[in-house]
Amino acid sequence: MTLAIGLYIAAELIANVTAVKPIVLGRLVVPAGVFVYALTFTLLDLINERLGKRGARQVIGTAFCANLLLAAYAQLTVWWPAPAFFDGQAAVVRVLGATPRIVAASLTAYLVASLADAEIFAWWRARIGGYRWMRVLVSNALSTGVDSVIFVTLAFAGVLPVLSLIVGQYVVKMGVTVVSLPLIYVIRATPAHPRAPADAAWAREARS
Repeated sequence: MTLAIGLYIAAELIANVTAVKPIVLGRLVVPAGVFVYALTFTLLDLINERLGKRGARQVIGTAFCANLLLAAYAQLTVWWPAPAFFDGQAAVVRVLGATPRIVAASLTAYLVASLADAEIFAWWRARIGGYRWMRVLVSNALSTGVDSVIFVTLAFAGVLPVLSLIVGQYVVKMGVTVVSLPLIYVIRATPAHPRAPADAAWAREARS
C-alpha cells in the first residue's frame, strides 16, 4: 500500500509538470500529463479499497500539499537570478513559468474530482457492493468528467481550444481507467472490520 500511495503522489506531480505541452493522439489533442494523471483515479480507488474513505482523504490532502510545494519551488527557481554563463533561462521560464496556473487549475479540479471519486467509491461499496471493477469504473467515469471540465477550463481557457481538450482528456482518461482496472485486484477485498471508523459510521448512516 505504501507503493500505491507513493505512485499516486508521484503521478500527481509528474502530471502537473508535463501538462504544459499539448500532444496529438489521433484526432484528439490532450495535455501530455493526461496519461499518468488518469492512472491516479484508479490508484486512489485502490487506496480507498484498502484504507477506506478516511484514509483516501488523508492521501488526497498529502498530494495537495506536495503540489503546493512544487508550485512554490518552481516559482522560486524561475525568480532566482542565474549566473551569466547560463543561457537556458528562457526555457526554464517557458516550462516552469506556466506551472502556477496549471497547478492552480489542477488543484481545484483535483480536490473536487478526487473527493467526489472517494465519496462515490465508498458509497457504491457500502450500498451496492458487487464487483470491484464496477465501482472503479463508475466512480472514475463521473470524477474524470468533472476533473476534465474544471481543469481544462481553468488551465487553458483563452490559450488553447477548450472543448477539444475536454473531450480528448475524458476519452483518454477513461481509456487508461479501463486498461488499469486489473490494478484494483492487486489487493484482496477488505471485509467490514478493517474499514476506517469514519467509513463504518458513514455506512451505517447511509443504510438508515
